[in-house]
Amino acid sequence: MLVRIGKEIDMRLDKLIEETLQTTRKEMKRLFAAKQVKIDGQIEFCRNRNVDSLLHEIEVSGQRLATHEVYYLMNKPIGAVTAVKDTTKMTVVDLIASADRTQPVYPVGRLDRDTTGLLLLTSNGQLGYEMLLPEKKVLKVYEAHINEPVTLLDVEAFQKGIIFEDGNRCLPAQLEIVKTNKKSSVVRVTIQEGKFHQVKKMFLACGKKVTKLKRLSMGPLKLDTQLRDGEYRSLKLSELKQLEKYFK
Repeated sequence: MLVRIGKEIDMRLDKLIEETLQTTRKEMKRLFAAKQVKIDGQIEFCRNRNVDSLLHEIEVSGQRLATHEVYYLMNKPIGAVTAVKDTTKMTVVDLIASADRTQPVYPVGRLDRDTTGLLLLTSNGQLGYEMLLPEKKVLKVYEAHINEPVTLLDVEAFQKGIIFEDGNRCLPAQLEIVKTNKKSSVVRVTIQEGKFHQVKKMFLACGKKVTKLKRLSMGPLKLDTQLRDGEYRSLKLSELKQLEKYFK
């Protein structure tokens, strides 16, 4: 499921210039035309480029500009809704301390209320938008507990692409059996889509039910096993650098 992050897509280079240097839109455009905007020492003409001063050297007329985006890696708990606001339920944003909300933050994608695990929350809406584009094929890995034995036939069905009851076919997915017995199984599932309740529906199509689901990774980001349910931390610079390819 493609979810647009926020009303604005920040931090766009043109918006950064307007807000930091207090220029009019016309003045901002003139700076680009006069070749006064540089990223990492190179003249930049793309006004809506997504930038972050942690990753990029942003220079306008010889002046260095700084961004103030936030990036949080959360171990989402059961019961929290992947939303910014909800009138009756606790949201993942509610779990972010007020002192850490220096910018409005949004969850990148969604996890079901009863699904746990890795969730990225950020004020950088454009980054989140890029990571959710289907053509980016950002891989997501889940650990799932199943109420029946998972077999090699299931593995083959996932590789071919599960067909839902409505006739829609999922893209091929990787299913790895971690352990199994006569009553249940633990598996790992790797998908490149984000359809609504996708993993659960894939197993239902095989006549099985997911009883527990946790996301272990999303693209290059891995779940921090030191985080307890509901805890979060800022991304490390090394982790942010791994997301640089999604800065467009």
